[in-house]
Amino acid sequence: MGKVIAMANQKGGVGKTTCAINLGGALVALGHKVLCLDLDPQANLTVGLGIDLNTVERSISDVLVNADVPITSIILATKTAGLDVAPATIELSAAEVELFTAIGRELALRDKLAAEVVGAYDYVIIDCPPTLGLLTLNALVAADGVIIPVQTQYYALKGVAALLKIIRTVQTRLNPSLKVLGLLPTFYDSRTILGRDMLESLRDLGDHKVFTTVIRQSVKVGEAPTAGVPITVYEPKSDAAKAFLDLAREVLHAQ
Repeated sequence: MGKVIAMANQKGGVGKTTCAINLGGALVALGHKVLCLDLDPQANLTVGLGIDLNTVERSISDVLVNADVPITSIILATKTAGLDVAPATIELSAAEVELFTAIGRELALRDKLAAEVVGAYDYVIIDCPPTLGLLTLNALVAADGVIIPVQTQYYALKGVAALLKIIRTVQTRLNPSLKVLGLLPTFYDSRTILGRDMLESLRDLGDHKVFTTVIRQSVKVGEAPTAGVPITVYEPKSDAAKAFLDLAREVLHAQ
């Protein structure tokens, strides 16, 4: 069975979508089949993998609110062989509101990630929205592991404790097998004292693993979504591509 990994942090702008796309691409480059699942109404992951939102007839919102719509019916191939996407649209915001009144609302995604979906992929990577709402909760309940991208800046560190508290609650009440795979430093700039200090503070934060791989600021990573492909396809020999390949290897060993 494939592993389900949620990319979560309630703070926006920490690189969740970038990390989800490029971790997926790196795992594909290492020979694995990957499904990226967009659980953010902004749909940046969907667009970043080259999908035209105007062509999306069914999305993850349909899956969550309609019992008769399976995930398999919405999955689209991307420009990268071995990397598929379960797309989102802005309608996902309305779906989240509708879910609030549903019985078993925290289990909606887990129930839809049936054996035939997880069994068809080596990894399912869920890009969560920048909130601690019902969509993120659904991702945590459905996941085997969670990666927490953390920008190496002062304010970014302050929200990690709140997310870890939510994760502990999920582990206790809803998903005891959920594992924190690690905190992932992003937007790192080793030239600044602040960047170095924040990385050290992150490693001193607590009991959770901090990935050895550090995602640095990169122009190439920012350009790759315009081509609709991960950095491992867009610029495979770049330092950024090597970093995500290193991250993928860490994830493989973390299971």
